Amino acid sequence: MIELEQEDPIPQGDLALQITALPRETNGFGDIFGGWLVAQMDLAGTAMASRVAAGRVATVSIDRMAFLVPVAVGAQLSFYTQTLEVGRSSIHMMVEVWSDDPLSSEWRKVTEARFVFVAIDGSGRTRSVPRC
Repeated sequence: MIELEQEDPIPQGDLALQITALPRETNGFGDIFGGWLVAQMDLAGTAMASRVAAGRVATVSIDRMAFLVPVAVGAQLSFYTQTLEVGRSSIHMMVEVWSDDPLSSEWRKVTEARFVFVAIDGSGRTRSVPRC
């Protein structure tokens, strides 16, 4: 796994999704629900994994996730993905989330996790990932 806390960190991979954290995604303290953030990470990872797989994919696991900082309502979130490994039918992808807080103009890493996707056919059965 890539080190969570880097000195002078920068996003790794390709920008896959940007979204603004809205009030409906927050708890009573005004911080974003972790589950909502994981769902957005899954969307970003799925978008990129489906390109690699040239079709439909399903999420099979999420590994080693830690939240480094809370995300306040109004923050602009950027989701970066990096393909780590491609197997016969699986795609291992790192998904990082970065926050641009509109109040402080602070750019910071929120979390990262390793997602594993599997390529599936129209019937939901595992299929091979096409080779480049």
